Amino acid sequence: MVVTVAVNERCVGENGCLWLYPMPEWEKLEQTISKLPTLNKMAGKLRRFVIGNASECEMDGQGRLLLPEKLRTFANIDKKIVLVGQLNKFELWNEEAWTAKESEWLDGDDNEGLEDLGSLSF
Repeated sequence: MVVTVAVNERCVGENGCLWLYPMPEWEKLEQTISKLPTLNKMAGKLRRFVIGNASECEMDGQGRLLLPEKLRTFANIDKKIVLVGQLNKFELWNEEAWTAKESEWLDGDDNEGLEDLGSLSF
């Protein structure tokens, strides 16, 4: 399992969470990022932050994921966490941050980017 941090809302995710990728999915992401233009400033930031902060993590004998301190600090992960499935990856959140973000999403009227979803319906 590879663990990487999310950059920010504009780039690749929400602030304050960690992204956990199974190795095959991580390798796909690496390939995609490697094809970005070398001289593009945002692509450079993305490479430095996502690839540069990624860490391959192992599970211990009890099935716990051993996260580096730097990543735990980034996401303010201490005792209680929330694991959120996201199709090809998982998000790992501090429980309080997740609860606050979830309330924000449920209470908000933020329709930014809604037009990008096209004819998606449930």
